[in-house]
Amino acid sequence: MTIISARMDEYLKNASWIRRMFEAGIQLKQQYGDDAICDFSLGNPDLPPPPAVADGLRALAGRVNEPFSLGYMPNGGFAWARTMLARRLAEEQQTELGMDHVILSCGAAGAINALFRAVLNPGDEVIAIAPCFVEYRFYVENHGGVLCFAASRPDTFALDFAAIEAAITPRTRALIINTPNNPTGVVYAADALLQLAALLDRAGRDHGRPIFLLSDEPYRFLAFDAVDVPPVLPLYRHAVVIGSFSKSLSLAGERVGYLALSPLLDPEDRDRLMAATVMTNRILGYVNPPVIGQHLMAAALNTPVDAQIYQRRRDVMAEVLTAAGYEFQLPKGAFYMFPKAPGGDDVSFVSRLLEQRILGVPGSGFAGPGHFRLAFCVDETVIRRAAEGFKRANGR
Repeated sequence: MTIISARMDEYLKNASWIRRMFEAGIQLKQQYGDDAICDFSLGNPDLPPPPAVADGLRALAGRVNEPFSLGYMPNGGFAWARTMLARRLAEEQQTELGMDHVILSCGAAGAINALFRAVLNPGDEVIAIAPCFVEYRFYVENHGGVLCFAASRPDTFALDFAAIEAAITPRTRALIINTPNNPTGVVYAADALLQLAALLDRAGRDHGRPIFLLSDEPYRFLAFDAVDVPPVLPLYRHAVVIGSFSKSLSLAGERVGYLALSPLLDPEDRDRLMAATVMTNRILGYVNPPVIGQHLMAAALNTPVDAQIYQRRRDVMAEVLTAAGYEFQLPKGAFYMFPKAPGGDDVSFVSRLLEQRILGVPGSGFAGPGHFRLAFCVDETVIRRAAEGFKRANGR
């Protein structure tokens, strides 16, 4: 007799690698000291928030004695916060957006769950491009859906349109992309997104109901080598952009995210879908986005952390891995490397890294077997300190 559900038991097994690496890191640091461990397991940004965040926090602290300063607000967030966010997203997405196109949420995860709760019927399918973020499956299954995979192109991780088209069925309700991508660092080009939008539009008409294109963009700010992250909302009527300030403002623990709908959506459909996501934002237990987080977002909306720091770290990681004989594609965004696992067994190889006191995550957890993920959101000294361990793990 088990104390948890069979589904949750399965979830714990499938999602255990990141948790296991996190716990292993704690134990190793206790045993050998922090400086002896090179932890690349979690995408937890180590850069402090920009100074504007502290300014916003001080300003809010001066107002907490006012009535309702930390009280309830509309379930989609303060009107002034949604208006500010819409203005910023209109610039990023190169389209016209107003408050009625956006809601704030408890992180990007909260926004994804709110959307899926609003649009999925039991048995509906959501397609993800593999490799992908491990928790997409859980978000889909939370609301009775089924996650399906369409493989990306080998080595480049670019969109494979034949694989996507083959994955679409009459039950397909949404396709989720993540650009810049976790775990591969790929950024999808504008022409690829146009082709994807056309494919989904055609398939939706063929099957008699729209297929949502959900673009998960928490790393939008983090593109390297002057690479452009193209907008999605102007391309497709049923496009939805999800984002957060976890990485761009180093506010991962404050849980502030958002959802934005395409202005191409018919106003009646937009209002109905927006009302549904505001309602699901409430009934899923989030109730409303964090008060403090909205004020911090407003204070620092135009002052993200310095992306050049992450680019320098990427270049150092590439130097270290190249010297150690690994094969990898240089990421164009986000703060992850996804090298090939020597010998092909990613689970076994991550264990070899652990013997060198290096923490990574098997690619199998991201539907990308044969690779392993390294998060380079750590100081350059940690990356350089791992150089000899990477060589020994690879038999050098």
